[in-house]
Amino acid sequence: MPEPPSPPPAQAPAPWVGRRIAHLDMDAFFASVELLSFPELRGQPVVVGGGRRRPGEPPRMRRLREYAGRGVATTATYEARALGVHSGMGLMKAAALAPDAILLPANFEEYGRLSRLFKAAVAELAPTLEDRGIDEIFVDLTEVPGETVALARRLKEAVRAATGLSCSIGVTPNKLLAKIASDLQKPDGLTVLTLDDLPGRVWPLPARAVNGIGPKASARLEAMGLRSIGDLAAADPRDLVAAFGHSYGEWLWEAAHGRDDRPVVTVQELKSISRETTFERDLHPRRDREALTGILVDLCQRLGGDLERKGRRGRTIGIKLRYDTFQTVTRDHTLDEPTADPKAILDAARSCLRRVALDRPLRLLGVRIGSLERPDAGPAQGAGDQDRPGWLFPLN
Repeated sequence: MPEPPSPPPAQAPAPWVGRRIAHLDMDAFFASVELLSFPELRGQPVVVGGGRRRPGEPPRMRRLREYAGRGVATTATYEARALGVHSGMGLMKAAALAPDAILLPANFEEYGRLSRLFKAAVAELAPTLEDRGIDEIFVDLTEVPGETVALARRLKEAVRAATGLSCSIGVTPNKLLAKIASDLQKPDGLTVLTLDDLPGRVWPLPARAVNGIGPKASARLEAMGLRSIGDLAAADPRDLVAAFGHSYGEWLWEAAHGRDDRPVVTVQELKSISRETTFERDLHPRRDREALTGILVDLCQRLGGDLERKGRRGRTIGIKLRYDTFQTVTRDHTLDEPTADPKAILDAARSCLRRVALDRPLRLLGVRIGSLERPDAGPAQGAGDQDRPGWLFPLN
């Protein structure tokens, strides 16, 4: 009896041609960090939000149904997401969807520590990376030796070894497609796409899957009968320009065809820093004047600390208010000299507050500083000296 023919030898992957850009996104980052501390919660719906945990403070663990307030979900595990909970959702609404989910306060200090660890681990293998936030980066792998899939696996293994956490990676010829690809097989995904994969893998996706197409643009596209990325690619670019303007209309068509020549930017100039908080209940500028004073002081102190850590000072201080009607107002004040001093930030914020109506309850208060620059001298004097100022929240 003749022997069966031997299988053909395995073919090596075709060499990558052109740029090779990865987008690495940590999986449900904040929630996953919490599961490192509470492994007994793995497999359960967990929501992070409703407050923050101070260093050394034990967490308050409770069922979501027990929550009452105005907080929002910072993030949620995939089990909670399967029940309809998502980042930015009000916790009262989330409680209606997942009443038995576990609610944990956010631990931003620990999130920051693990963020630095995973980025350092990636930089050891691929030093050209662009920081896109606490839980995601772009990585230029063009000049890094190794076959694409094997290299992506090495990155994933390095992240897990450094943090104990999983990530999802998309590798494509550019940043736009890499961002899409990293989301296709979450969690713990690895997706490699070339331009030849556009018709089968990218064009069937909804248009909103493209980073830069938000809810309003998505709704307008749908009204034009353009629901998928493929619909957008097949559209007449002249129609897109007529509907959205020259710049954005042309970009929509180019993005649908997977075209993006933006480089991976290793150093980004910081333009502004802000701090804001949404209140558990509406606060009235008169009845809750002392509470608002404390919140404003805290925001300005945190902003001053952010500036010192980042080595920046700023000239333009702004405030942001959201009333109980959901109307949002902002005001800015530009200083003669740049500062990182919480007292100067506080004084400028008060000046801004005197220029808005303070006759309605407030849902949110925020403080921002822009026109940033690097200081020539040492740290700003007086930082941290305003633990309890002698003034209260202004009343116009």
